[in-house]
Order: sequence, then C-alpha cells, then structure tokens
Amino acid sequence: MKVLVTGANGFVGRFLCECLKAHGHVVIPVVRRVSSLAGEVVVGSINGETDWASVLADCDAVAHLSARVHVMNEDSHDPLALYRATNTDATLNLARQAAQAGVKRFVFISTIKVNGEGRDVSYRETDAAAPMDAYAISKWEAEQGLQQIAADTGLEVVILRPPLVYGPGVKANFLRLMQVIKKGWPLPLGAIRNRRSLLYLGNFVDAIRVCIEHPAAAGQTFLLDDGEPVSTPELIRAVAKSLGRPARLLAVPVGVLELAGALLGKRAAVARLTGSLYVDSSVIRSRLGWTPPFSMEVGLAATVAPLT
Repeated sequence: MKVLVTGANGFVGRFLCECLKAHGHVVIPVVRRVSSLAGEVVVGSINGETDWASVLADCDAVAHLSARVHVMNEDSHDPLALYRATNTDATLNLARQAAQAGVKRFVFISTIKVNGEGRDVSYRETDAAAPMDAYAISKWEAEQGLQQIAADTGLEVVILRPPLVYGPGVKANFLRLMQVIKKGWPLPLGAIRNRRSLLYLGNFVDAIRVCIEHPAAAGQTFLLDDGEPVSTPELIRAVAKSLGRPARLLAVPVGVLELAGALLGKRAAVARLTGSLYVDSSVIRSRLGWTPPFSMEVGLAATVAPLT
C-alpha cells in the first residue's frame, strides 16, 4: 500500500514510517518544515486551507498524526481556536481531499482524553465522550467531523485513542520522571494505589499499521494500551529497574499530596500522579486479533536506553 503519514518527523511518526516500510508499504512522509527525514515532503503549515492534491495522488491510506498537542503555560486568549485550527479544521480538510482523491482509508490519531480525564473504572469505546480541555475538545470535534465525511463519501475512517505514549525520545513528564529516578531522588509517591494505562511506542505504531491494513478496522474507534494498567509506584519501580537504580519511594498519604498540590497550584499534576486513568482495549484485540508485540519491560528498557 501507499501510505501518506503526516507528522512523519515527530515522536511517533518516525517510528511509524519505519514500521510501515518494514512491512512492505510505500510511505509518503509529510512534514511542515525541512527536517532530516529521508524522502520527506514539505507542505508548510497544516491547516484548513492546505492543498494536499500533489501528495495524495495514488495513495491508498492516510495516517494522520500531525496535531497541536498540549502547550505548557498557554498564554493565548483563545486556546480552543488554536487547537481547532490544527486538530479539527486541518484534519477535516485533509480527509475531504483524501476522499476526493480516492484514498480508501483514513486513520486518525485522537486521544483517550476524549473519554475524560480519568475515573475509577476503565474507559471503553462505548462511553459517552467527555472531553475537558481545549486539546481534547478539538480532537472530539475532529472525530465527529470525520464520521460525517465517512458517511457522505465512503471514506473508511479509523479512530485511535491512545493513553500516555512512551518510548525512545519521550519528553515532558515521563522524561522528567526518568531523570529524577536516575538521580536517585526520593519520591513521595509510595502510598498511591491507582491504575494507569500506558502505551509503548512500538506497540502504538504496530496498532496503527494493523488499522491501515485490516479490513475489519473500517469505521471503528479503538482504545489502546500495553495490556495491564500499572500504579504510579509500580511504574517507578519498573523504570528504576530498567535504569539499574533503586526505587526510592516514600509512603506519603495521598491526602497530603493533594493538599500540597492545591497549595502550590499543582492540583492537576498531582491528580495525574494519584488518580486512575485506564482503558479496556479488548475491542481491538477481539475484532482485529491485535496483541501488543512488546511487553512493558521491553518498552521501558528501550525508553531508558538513551539515559544510560
């Protein structure tokens, strides 16, 4: 198959391009600006006006990864408009042009945050959407628009909602956590009893590949994860083991952590560490026969390798 991949030079995009090539597909890697990616096609800004005609010619499928992701310390007076421009308008523009060009399948990378910010039971595909922030709202609006385009044109849309993705090159909070563990600093998180779903990069790109290839993926929305959720202390111990470091965990009561978060203006950050957000990924497993090819142990070993 000939597959157009947007965001091809990103954290997930580079691995996806290699995965697709390894399985015999022809990849058209699309980027916004010149990078070091072999064979890349530069299209400039990706928005509701982007002309995709030249790169969509003869494509069988599109894997749309490009997105505006979370911006720390957002200072825009209307952040939702910025997220919509990239995550909603640009997505629907690409999908419409893909349908017009005769592309058969469109795989859209959404987010588990469309389901919500976490709860004490697992999320499922059948749950009512409950996006809470501008990022999740823009993704949910894109999902709805894609469903309408599919109904109008016959484009086979597949929507994937991943949780936190980790792997070589991961940044933000996961990178900071690894750095703290490597330094041997004690962490006051030993008393947390939560459940969090994670998704290793290798498992993620394999699931995208299967959703590009498998006939039964057409028209479906899938939740993804590595398999079994882990608690925050379990994750810290697993990362420490991969790094060859001791896990220095202090059993500070969760209520004390929440109070500290409130006082320091870090309520949301503490909630992510102490709360549960996990998924039931049985639908993609039963419907497509997909199982994660990599264990969390293997994924973490690959993730921490650049730090060792």
